[in-house]
Amino acid sequence: MGKYDDKIKALEEEIKKTKYNKATQGHIGILKAKIAQLKDASAQRSAQKTGQSDYGFTVRKSGDGSVILLGFPSTGKSTLLNKLTGAGSEVGSYAFTTLTVEPGMMEHKQAKIQILDVPGIVSGAASGKGRGREVLTVIRNADMILLVVDATQPQQYEAVVKEAREAHIRMNKRKPDVWITKKGRGGIQIGKTVPLDVDDDTLKRILRQFRVNNADVLIRSKVDVDDFIDVIEGNKKYLPSVVCVTKADLVTKVELKKIMKRVHADIAISAHTGWNIEKLKDLVFEHLDFMRIYMKEPRKDADMEIPLIITRDSSIRGVCHKLHKDFVKKFKFARVWGPSAKFAGQRLMLHHVLKDGDILELHIH
Repeated sequence: MGKYDDKIKALEEEIKKTKYNKATQGHIGILKAKIAQLKDASAQRSAQKTGQSDYGFTVRKSGDGSVILLGFPSTGKSTLLNKLTGAGSEVGSYAFTTLTVEPGMMEHKQAKIQILDVPGIVSGAASGKGRGREVLTVIRNADMILLVVDATQPQQYEAVVKEAREAHIRMNKRKPDVWITKKGRGGIQIGKTVPLDVDDDTLKRILRQFRVNNADVLIRSKVDVDDFIDVIEGNKKYLPSVVCVTKADLVTKVELKKIMKRVHADIAISAHTGWNIEKLKDLVFEHLDFMRIYMKEPRKDADMEIPLIITRDSSIRGVCHKLHKDFVKKFKFARVWGPSAKFAGQRLMLHHVLKDGDILELHIH
């Protein structure tokens, strides 16, 4: 571990000292690629030493989506979990109260959302300190992160974001639209549909650092050197997140405004008084990108009481998959009433994309 840390530190120092411009762009790209490789080697070695693969933190996913409460110890996560779900998580006013994963179910807008409170993250988590790596492994299986920042200790935000990044988690970022197809010969060919600030030579040098000497590369979204390295490594998890400042009742309004700006907060709450808890539930629902579809059987009225919760832009095929593994095979056609239909009861096929509030009638063999 020590030798990796020293090498990484030396490379990071070199990047700091190097002024970024067109002439140094390629050199900095290579340095960043080397750092990424060393960090991966360090993480693999640490995992081999501990003999842990799933880290003992396996949680069965249930409900329509799962959300991780992520933050330092004693940021008020357990209290917040109880407010959101009514779960009986142990609450203490000292650090490290939560020692196992505490699941709870939040019901909001007819969706069932699993909320997981994990042991508080600590600085150095990604490299194996404390229970950090166990916690970060659980995060990778979630659908969303609810990042909890204590209003009285806003400096924790930067540390949590850094740890999540070290553990290959990219918060509020879309996966870059970049395709790398390796081939046997012909060198590296780069095609782009968008202008980039990084030149082709830099991208080629980075690929060669990862021992990719022959490949066709197609770039269809704006990327920088870090994004490109992420794509090559292919082990990153892209998750939506909401930043929530807790214990807002313990600071003044002026202080709270400054803190929210500093940590790019989406919302401030007080779990203790219940302030803004309902607004937070709305935010979680929105960031999970849910929509509601009402199912109807042929010759019967639609069930408008209990909707099927699916993600936005889902197709009829997606609904079939969610309902039963054989429905796609046995599908004949569907009828749709609502926002996505041109007229009531329109006959549609599997590829049709649904909209929130649609009524769907499936015809199955």
